[in-house]
Amino acid sequence: MSGIDRSRAARAETRTRIEDTAARLFAERGFGGTTIGEIAAEAGLSKPMLYRHFDSKHELHLALLERHRDELAAAPIRELLHGEGDMAARITAMYDAWFRYVQSHPYTWRMMFRDTTGDAEVRAFHRELQRRQRETDIALLREFAPGIPEAELEPLGEAIRSSLYGLALWWLDRPDHPRELLVAAMVRITRGLISGSGEPTAADTDR
Repeated sequence: MSGIDRSRAARAETRTRIEDTAARLFAERGFGGTTIGEIAAEAGLSKPMLYRHFDSKHELHLALLERHRDELAAAPIRELLHGEGDMAARITAMYDAWFRYVQSHPYTWRMMFRDTTGDAEVRAFHRELQRRQRETDIALLREFAPGIPEAELEPLGEAIRSSLYGLALWWLDRPDHPRELLVAAMVRITRGLISGSGEPTAADTDR
């Protein structure tokens, strides 16, 4: 490895250490209750060294949210669109991938699901995160329940998203529960929606 490659690797390692430390402190203390100095000290760095990687606490917070948003989205969508097996197997694999990521990053998920900054840009990020998750859930419904009326897809997608986020927050406070329990609950919720997709709705019966 050349000197340039070693330098890049060291910089990437330091940046990851800063991000992981910040995720834990933000989750434990909130954004306002955490200082750059505390993050630097916990990461074993000086403040000037930290500022070589991030210009501000706000930039660091957004970088964390963006990193984990993108990582979270990859595995579940891959299982949904390209996984093997029948509907039940693919949905189970998708939710297992999602909850496995939550389990691996508990500090980050407290921060991602609970906005403690009061910052408009961060609020916009959370709305975008929810929109992306809802679109994934709508894609799931289109794939496995094509008979659902188009007008119902967004509210049903939101029902799945809010259930998913709610269970994740519930689980973060009760980590002794096995991941399989959460996966089974979400599969049951989703299959219930899909299995009833051919039944008439109140709007249909009024016509």
